[in-house]
Amino acid sequence: MSSSQPIRCLFAKAKPTSSPTSRRTFHKSTCLHARPSPRYKSIKAAELGLVKKNEKVPRAVSAKDLQSYSEREKAALAKRYTPAQVAAIEVGEAVVDPQDLAEQAAVREDPMKIDYLDDFSTIHPVADKPIRAPAENYDPNLRFKTEDELGDDLTNWVKDMPEEPERLDWMKFLDRTRLTVGKPEAELNPRSSLAPEIPKLDILRRGTADGEEIDAATRRLMRQTGFSHKEIRRFRVKQLVQHGVTNQTRLGKIMSMYHLAVAGNGKGMVGIGEGKSTEPEEARMQARNAAIRNMQPIPMYEGRTIFGDVKGKVSATEVELMTRPPGFGVRCQSLIFEICRCAGIQDMAARVTRSRNHMNTVKATVKALLSQRLPEEIARARGRKLVDVRKVYYGGNV
Repeated sequence: MSSSQPIRCLFAKAKPTSSPTSRRTFHKSTCLHARPSPRYKSIKAAELGLVKKNEKVPRAVSAKDLQSYSEREKAALAKRYTPAQVAAIEVGEAVVDPQDLAEQAAVREDPMKIDYLDDFSTIHPVADKPIRAPAENYDPNLRFKTEDELGDDLTNWVKDMPEEPERLDWMKFLDRTRLTVGKPEAELNPRSSLAPEIPKLDILRRGTADGEEIDAATRRLMRQTGFSHKEIRRFRVKQLVQHGVTNQTRLGKIMSMYHLAVAGNGKGMVGIGEGKSTEPEEARMQARNAAIRNMQPIPMYEGRTIFGDVKGKVSATEVELMTRPPGFGVRCQSLIFEICRCAGIQDMAARVTRSRNHMNTVKATVKALLSQRLPEEIARARGRKLVDVRKVYYGGNV
């Protein structure tokens, strides 16, 4: 054994090692050092002024932050409201204690907080527990007044009636006159063990609308969507694709019809639906009901076009939708034109690249319309404030 081998091993240990290579991971996510940086910069509470120095907890609103109106703010209020209204606003501000606003008008952070935000000033007839009157309000001897007793009440009111009675006096008499004999609480706030009635459409109970019989499929559609029969009839429905399909079974080929329809109210709601049946009319009705059931609101700029240019892809079909100025019209192929007509879009251009399959074109168009990004969402993601300057540059003619 050579004597230089221990010396070689000693220097080999002191040699700097190379950078570790990334090994193969068995997790579906990428490695930590290979993950891309976020597209938008994170907004920190310290940049918004919600955190004090040397603190990591958001600063709570205090009474000092709720100051009274300054002279500049009062001058701005005077330009919009009358002097009487300004005086009423000042009186209302003086009555409200700033300390109460600082303590009550805030989101709770204690361990007993509720995991959701709700308006506790209103009682929902289905989700909330109903408020029932106390059991003491029940009166077993409660009965209705006789005609003589009601006549005595009217006679007493005529005796005490002012010289120049008004209609308001008669309305007060009707509201304050009791119709029963017994505890007043038993009539004004009776005790009941019945659950509150869920609101229903009267048309579903009758089963007819304007003398016309409603079929079972339409009644089911009304219960699922909440639309009335008149609203469903006003929707614009267009059959876009229809062709025959064949299902090969061990007993032979079974022929059926396929329908693809689009429905919309012309005010920003659109949906597509598919239907398949051996009977053509049944397939058409299935597609119509499915399209109405799948209607969703789409963002519209000024109620006439879309927000920016969007793309949609389904299978090998790619659709590009482009916003256009007023008066441009809808310049695209017939399928996209019918979708825009049902949705209420008036100015838009479209281009279909690659495959021009009719089914995929319709689905890609609706997918692109629903994937629009609103300017408010982009501004919130970038930490910016959105300001509309059209009234400044166009003199308010927008």
